[in-house]
Amino acid sequence: MALNQLLAAAIPYPTLSGPGKSTGLASGVTDLEKIVSQVIGIMTIVGVLYFTFQIIIAGYGFIAAAGDPKAIETARHSLTNSILGLTILIVAVGLGSLVANLIGIPNIMDIDALFTLMGL
Repeated sequence: MALNQLLAAAIPYPTLSGPGKSTGLASGVTDLEKIVSQVIGIMTIVGVLYFTFQIIIAGYGFIAAAGDPKAIETARHSLTNSILGLTILIVAVGLGSLVANLIGIPNIMDIDALFTLMGL
């Protein structure tokens, strides 16, 4: 029996590591925090690029209208929607940061601090 325990202790067993392998209980929360933060950041960048591209397309629509009232109205409508969307996007990000700072969370994506603030 002692020989089996000695041999078992002497044989090194590989440990799992790498992407997706959590190292503890808090690691799952921080992994989720990173994923949510990255997704929101990427979606914000994509939204800004989309609305900027739509503003450029609306400008091209004004140029290509060549005096046609219907085409000018379509380009004006597209430009209005694009500017409104970009404004809403910027205000939403700013308001989210402002509310987070007002309730005492320096980073809204810091889930640990949010749970601590709620007493969980």
